[in-house]
Amino acid sequence: MTYWLDLFTGQTWQEFQNHGAKVSGFRKRMHNAVERIKPGDILLCYLTGVKRWVGALTVNGRSKDKSAIWEFDPFPERLNVTPTIVLAPEQGVPMEELEGKVDFYRSARDRPGYNGFLRMSPNRFKRQADAVLLMDLLGRAKEHPTMRPVDAKQLARKPFYKAERKRGRETFTTVVAVPDADETSRVELNQEADKVVFTTRHTEIQHALLTLGQEMGFEVWVARNDRSKTWEGTTLGSLPNMVSVLPTQFNEATNRTIELIDVLWLRGNSIVAAFEVESTTSVYSGLLRMSDLLALQPNLAIDLFLVAPEERKDKVEAELLRPTFKLRDKPLASVCGFLSFEVLTSKLRGIRQLGLATSLKPDFLKKTAEYFGDED
Repeated sequence: MTYWLDLFTGQTWQEFQNHGAKVSGFRKRMHNAVERIKPGDILLCYLTGVKRWVGALTVNGRSKDKSAIWEFDPFPERLNVTPTIVLAPEQGVPMEELEGKVDFYRSARDRPGYNGFLRMSPNRFKRQADAVLLMDLLGRAKEHPTMRPVDAKQLARKPFYKAERKRGRETFTTVVAVPDADETSRVELNQEADKVVFTTRHTEIQHALLTLGQEMGFEVWVARNDRSKTWEGTTLGSLPNMVSVLPTQFNEATNRTIELIDVLWLRGNSIVAAFEVESTTSVYSGLLRMSDLLALQPNLAIDLFLVAPEERKDKVEAELLRPTFKLRDKPLASVCGFLSFEVLTSKLRGIRQLGLATSLKPDFLKKTAEYFGDED
């Protein structure tokens, strides 16, 4: 008997139960992995977002069920299952109970990817003992249910969004995924205290860009997950001209992408400039958000900037010239400029000393930024 990871969101877990909890499905690209699952194997069910283990399903074999179980994806690689344990999210086993007890979560440093274990589904448990421990914890949760509140927004999070795409003169509806903000995208490790602390440099740059934007007369937006952060005693979400609602003309997928961008300058319903600040993170995640925005709204004219330390310029250039960004109809490198922390802070210092903020034109940063597109 082999144990496998089976990932769900709050929505897909409920849809699974609404259909009788008899069929579990996976994406088409996981065909080979599903083929390795045998009758008698166990699927251990994990709810992303709320981070709870909520079920154990015994596999009976491949399923011929082709009914519409899930709203946004058919998950065509299907298995007939018998539910051994099915828990409500509030009664599930919290992931934090496994810290230090399983191979994929040995310490806080393994969050949020848990050594890559949660990146795909189905995924085989490397250590049988880890799965046995989970089965024991799930069994106890079933026999002695304990109610623990879950984040309602995370529970209701949609895995996919509908968006329109044009091919020639034809417009058709497609389904896209919009990743959540990385839990560790704004943190670094404090070795002396052996704990995770927020990256103050990132917050400082956000504060500077937000302040400059409002001084230039723009409304401003800070990433949804950064609104409670503070710089020099001021909460980012409370800065002047801060908007609480994004422009309404975009579809849901676009708004879901935009709300995670670090800083936006807005004028009415128009986005004037977008900034991704990358101090300790991969750079790629910020560029991917920019690329997603352009893919969803290809006719949108926005100044895009990746802001990072000078020593990361080569990394930014290398990422911008990846095929996934370079081979677009409009290469990302031609429209997304690089601003180093050092150049930006020096520029802002001069602007304030001379009192120029209110007279600046929106595109002044384009003359300061570096672009890595082809010279032609």
